[in-house]
Amino acid sequence: MDKTKVCITTLEYPPDIGGVGESVHRISQMLIDSGYEVHVAVFRSKERLVSDGTRRRASCTTTLQDGVFVHRIRSAIRNNVTEVQDFFSEIYLQLKYLHQKHSFNLFHAFFLNETGYVTTLLARENDIPVINSVRGNDLHKHIFHPKNHAQIAWILENSDWVTFVSRDLLKRASIITPSIKLKSSAFWNSIAPINFEQLPTPSLVNELSGIVIGSSGRFRDKKGIEFLLDACADLDQELDLTLLLIGDFIEKEREYWQQQIQQSQIGHRLRITGITSRQEALAYLPHLDIFAIPSVHDGCPNTLLEAMTASRAIIGTRVDAIAEIIEHSVDGLLVNPGSTEELTAALQYLATQPQLRQKLGAAAKVKVTQQLAPSVEYQNWMNVYQRALGTFDAAFLGEISFV
Repeated sequence: MDKTKVCITTLEYPPDIGGVGESVHRISQMLIDSGYEVHVAVFRSKERLVSDGTRRRASCTTTLQDGVFVHRIRSAIRNNVTEVQDFFSEIYLQLKYLHQKHSFNLFHAFFLNETGYVTTLLARENDIPVINSVRGNDLHKHIFHPKNHAQIAWILENSDWVTFVSRDLLKRASIITPSIKLKSSAFWNSIAPINFEQLPTPSLVNELSGIVIGSSGRFRDKKGIEFLLDACADLDQELDLTLLLIGDFIEKEREYWQQQIQQSQIGHRLRITGITSRQEALAYLPHLDIFAIPSVHDGCPNTLLEAMTASRAIIGTRVDAIAEIIEHSVDGLLVNPGSTEELTAALQYLATQPQLRQKLGAAAKVKVTQQLAPSVEYQNWMNVYQRALGTFDAAFLGEISFV
């Protein structure tokens, strides 16, 4: 029997750095294990912008990575400024050529704002079912751009199934497009077990002293790092602490964050690793006393699950899946987003309570192992794919697990 062919469209895929790429890779492996043939088409509109005078034809380069056919699509660059509509028009044609060659049975787009529209349009024109997976920025940021609202609503309306990583995102989508309630599900990301003892010693470990407070990721506006800077500055006279940022600030916001660091006067307590491999980023986690994730919105961040796997005491904000996963005072602490005062108080409290830190970290490890295991996410995705393909049988598979 021929395998069911799936085409996933995404903005990134390993070795690209980013949570979306990690999620797509993880799901691709789940699909392969279930007998699907998986193709991943990777494209991003910022790649149309160049500053070195480059000119090139449109292209699609295909490689086989861990059993996945990875198609990296690039649009043509014919002049100094490539209009966004020209970019997406060429991406559409490249996707169309891929479909003509491989005859996909299902399309699946990650991120509505860039991949969703092109993918859904092509799927609808060819009567192919399409799944769209909403990421946090879709409905927390891009929905506020007047040009995006109608497009996002159209994508939601024309999807065969839509997935969300938090109830907050599903609720907002159902306000924009009420019919989404009948063809959607919300469930968390998962994470495989990590053996931290086998990871290398990270390079800055000898510079960490006192209570080590850490956060990780690609730091940008939504991460709320300015509130963490302020909170640590407030505690500077009371605690011997180190603030470790595992990762780096995105380039377009770098000047802003340099200003924030200077104004916070926390520089002597601050260490920033810069962009590292995932292995080195993970290796820092056991050296943290407290993992802080002060996001103002954040979908279901993989960094949270990694910290839970490392049995860290976590302080998160009451947003999206962070607030759904962490139970306050049971397996972490929750504060309101944007509140330096609450974050400072929570950090101060945990810093002086080593036994509580250990208790919260152990409980977080139990939860992530049981409720966010790959087997749970696997069953949810299998149910979604079979619903979209019209082969779902609730009598045998059970209902989708909503968070």
